[in-house]
Amino acid sequence: MADVQLGLYHHPPQMMAMDGIEARARVLGVDLSSVDLDSITLPDGEDFDILSDDEEELLEDDPHELEMGFGNTIVVDNVPIVLPEKFEKLEKVLRKILSPAGVIKGDGFWMPVNAHTNKTYGYCFIEFNTPQEAGVAREIGNGYKLDKSHKLVINILDDFERYMKVPDEWTPPEENLLNWLTDEKARDQIVIRAGPSTGVYWNDARKLKPELVCQNQLWTDSFVQWSPLGTYLATVHRQGSQVWGGQDMLERLMRFPHPQVNMIDFSPGERFLITYSSHQPSNPTSTHRIVLNIFDVRTGKVMREFKGSADEFRVGGTIGISGVSWPILRWAGGKDDKYFARLGKNIISVYETDTFSLIDKKSLKIENVKDFCWSPTDPIIALFVPEMGGGNLPARVSLVQIPGKEELRQKNLFSVSDCKMYWQKNGEYLAVQVDRYTKTKKSTYTGFELFRMKERDIPIEVLELDNKNDKIIAFAWEPNGQRFAVIHGEGPKPDISFYSMQTANSTGRVSKLVTLKSKEANALYWSPAGRFIVLGGLKGLGGKLEFYNVDELKTMATGEHFLATDIMWDPSGRYVATVVTAVHEMENGFQIWSFNGKRIYNKSKDRLFQFIWRPRPPSLLTPEKEEEITRNLGRYSQKYEQEDQDVSNQLSEQERDKRAQLKEEWDTWLAKWKQLHKEERPDRMELRDGDASDEEEEFEAKMVEVEEVVEVTEEVVDQ
Repeated sequence: MADVQLGLYHHPPQMMAMDGIEARARVLGVDLSSVDLDSITLPDGEDFDILSDDEEELLEDDPHELEMGFGNTIVVDNVPIVLPEKFEKLEKVLRKILSPAGVIKGDGFWMPVNAHTNKTYGYCFIEFNTPQEAGVAREIGNGYKLDKSHKLVINILDDFERYMKVPDEWTPPEENLLNWLTDEKARDQIVIRAGPSTGVYWNDARKLKPELVCQNQLWTDSFVQWSPLGTYLATVHRQGSQVWGGQDMLERLMRFPHPQVNMIDFSPGERFLITYSSHQPSNPTSTHRIVLNIFDVRTGKVMREFKGSADEFRVGGTIGISGVSWPILRWAGGKDDKYFARLGKNIISVYETDTFSLIDKKSLKIENVKDFCWSPTDPIIALFVPEMGGGNLPARVSLVQIPGKEELRQKNLFSVSDCKMYWQKNGEYLAVQVDRYTKTKKSTYTGFELFRMKERDIPIEVLELDNKNDKIIAFAWEPNGQRFAVIHGEGPKPDISFYSMQTANSTGRVSKLVTLKSKEANALYWSPAGRFIVLGGLKGLGGKLEFYNVDELKTMATGEHFLATDIMWDPSGRYVATVVTAVHEMENGFQIWSFNGKRIYNKSKDRLFQFIWRPRPPSLLTPEKEEEITRNLGRYSQKYEQEDQDVSNQLSEQERDKRAQLKEEWDTWLAKWKQLHKEERPDRMELRDGDASDEEEEFEAKMVEVEEVVEVTEEVVDQ
């Protein structure tokens, strides 16, 4: 059977339909009728390019779209128009330019000729062995200058048909994509990926269980992701990504072709989708090739491409796939999606999305720049430059306004070993965590530089902990407030301190609110609405939970979710989910808690890979209206308390009905066997020689002694 498996599935990396399998079997001399295909077990994680349910659906829509087609063929435009005597020379030049990409097939070079002029048309077709090699060839040759008049333009042949399908104008979908926000019970949604199944659910805390909205087997080949405002659900496949929406989430809105896509990222306002892939080089000594596409989410059109070796993208940020930082392209805050930027060697390249070109056609040159991050709400970049010249030039943090590139504020920092930057969600504050060397250079200590972004001249305060030698384990801003929390100290039970940027007695100056001693926590999770925070002890701390009220500076409840890998607030701040994903082989599932630490329900899910709350767009209410609702919350809550009571009564009634049904089923079952027992009574009496064994009172117990010979031995005596 193993030989049969190898024979059937040893084929080029393309979709194999049943016709192809049968053809391959005939070549190998295998009689498929003698093979039990259902008994073939594929290795875990391997599908041998057999179509998933979703891919089969895609093929039905467009049978040519997922086939290899002409993905390994490139079209080279702007080639010199020449006569036959120069064909061979021109072909050699083009082959030499593109040969580093891979092997061109023997008959894979074709240059059409005009029958009337006997000259070439100025373009040619070149076929490589794989689409990956064709992609590298496009990278190498696109924009290559043959001479002053000829600059090569290269495209994949498959792309022509794909781009022709993109409509010139965007038409809005017929279905309301925000329909889910009108749920009468004001519930939030979750996407759960467990095993081969991906489903969208309502979190129904009243019924103590998630309620299914839609579910699909093999909906994705790798992972799913919500868009930042919750409008779309993106699924990732080998051929690219797709976005879904609508009331039941089963309406496919757009496809974004990108073979072997590894990562995706939405712009904050959901206008654009970035897709990323990393490809093995054809030359073993070379690094991975990186491909980035920026798509318009509504039309599916590619707005900009970035390509190059992995070395070109290994600058700053958190290391991700193939050693490349992610996200590579970072978006300015706000819904406009007007700017994005990329960190390079000694530069920050800032692009605007009207033309997808560099602002002022040049990058921001900053020698030795190591990292940067955008304000969540304004086109302001915070950047960090480490020390240079052996410490003669201090490190610095600078704030740069875009698009003018004016420096709004700068702070020089000395003896710096490392620096991290944290923006408050509303862009009102920026905290810069600075690790500095001691005078001996043998150890470090930590302090914070706090920027007040909305005040005149952006004043900066310096904050040092009571014990400045404490290690900083975690830092987190209150999302819409002026407070922040810091976990600091050594050992399994560090301290947690809360600070405020503004208090009644100290306006405009940071002050400490409280320090909680010896807490089993290594992570901070603020409620999206502020005020409440979960102090989480993950990984080695075993899933410890503490629900803390920062307004009242008191613990509301403690709990534990053994082996928890993630803690996530829902968008409303009413519920918290603690999750054990497939990082652990056991205990996979999730628990839902109230904001004040009451465990509401739990759900086991084998092989749980993803649990993600669906984000909500910002409220349309004014701050004044929200404040009014908060003041009158008691009046509003009466309605919902009554609804909760109604649901509780309904659940109680359902439980009583369920118990009555179970009792009725038991009584029916018992009556059935009693009747059978009665009908078989004559047979039992006959077997017992007329004794009525059913009536115990007719029997008399007697003690009977039985003698039994246990063993007999013979003794042989010699005479």
